[in-house]
Amino acid sequence: MELKGKVAVITGASSGIGAFTARLLGERGAIPVLLARSEDKLKAAAEGITGEYGLYRCDVSKSEDVEETFAKIYEAYGRVDILLNNAGYGKFEGLTEMAVEEFDQMMNVNYLGIVRCTKAVVPHMLKRGSGQIVNVASMAGKLGTSRATAYAATKHAVLGFTNALRQELRHSGIIVSAVNPGPIETNFIALADPSGSYIKNLGGFIMSPQYVAERMVRLMEKGKEELDLPRLAAAGIRLYGLFPRLVDKLSYKMLNRK
Repeated sequence: MELKGKVAVITGASSGIGAFTARLLGERGAIPVLLARSEDKLKAAAEGITGEYGLYRCDVSKSEDVEETFAKIYEAYGRVDILLNNAGYGKFEGLTEMAVEEFDQMMNVNYLGIVRCTKAVVPHMLKRGSGQIVNVASMAGKLGTSRATAYAATKHAVLGFTNALRQELRHSGIIVSAVNPGPIETNFIALADPSGSYIKNLGGFIMSPQYVAERMVRLMEKGKEELDLPRLAAAGIRLYGLFPRLVDKLSYKMLNRK
């Protein structure tokens, strides 16, 4: 896909991979439209963007917010060529430590937020016969680890939704893609594990947000349907698919570092 002139809506764009992706899209001549809950953070994130861009305060956990925001976007730009569903958060706590309300809220943001935004663009994309939806899931959606029951469940839901939607929209001209990254050095980890022990235990097994953003933009350009990061983890996921219980036992100490 030629990205020049494409209108690309990015949720969770006020920091991390969302903000970096917006800058890269701007460099390629696209029109990034940044969405997040904090308008001040959005303005700060947009400072490094080249060319035209848009900013909208939007809370993806609220249907009214999503509907109103996308109505404004379509009024301003007339179309959405790419939707990057990136908004989400995590907390690394054991099942007995986390309240049910936290499970509910995490699912509302990480999964239903994607459903809301996707429903806002698909009817328009179907009419035009083109578009791309990129959902940021996680390696946690393919391989569960301890102290991530709530977060892993949301990302399993995202992957299930993405894979089913891809089949539903096949031959429609709409590309549906999933990005499944491992740990990324962003504020996400600070929120998920305030103690700092997780990032310390990861050692060198962590990616920069710039690297992930670059790979996501490349996925958009190539129209790929799935991207697992990093490559070593991608190989491990394939092995897990063949021998899930064996890999569970062998990888327990390496993967359960929260």
